[in-house]
Amino acid sequence: MEQYFSATQRMEQEVMFPSLLRGVFPQQQPGEAPEADGHADLYERYQQLKAIKPMVEKGLASVNDQNSSSSDADTAEVEGVDGNLEERLSHHVNGLQQVLTDLTKNTKALTRRYSQILEEINLSDDQPSS
Repeated sequence: MEQYFSATQRMEQEVMFPSLLRGVFPQQQPGEAPEADGHADLYERYQQLKAIKPMVEKGLASVNDQNSSSSDADTAEVEGVDGNLEERLSHHVNGLQQVLTDLTKNTKALTRRYSQILEEINLSDDQPSS
């Protein structure tokens, strides 16, 4: 979770002109399968990542609120639940961890690509015109 928030914070600090990402598509690494949403340019991806962050923060806050407000009645209910609760919870936590890992990778890749675009712009500005 820390890595995800760190990566999104860095992306928000670094990407000053998101419009530079329009029409730019993610670079596929050698041997990497094309992504299902491969049609989205980095600008669309940036917008998605920005929209997801508050949902993740709100979800985390609501989980913390629920944990702090649990009562003895809730504890009694949980004790009556069947034994596979731990297994189901583990499955969902693993799924959430994978989603956060994927979001972190996408955020870092977008930030790297944005930096490359800025470097290309700076290089072209430094070259004298003929």
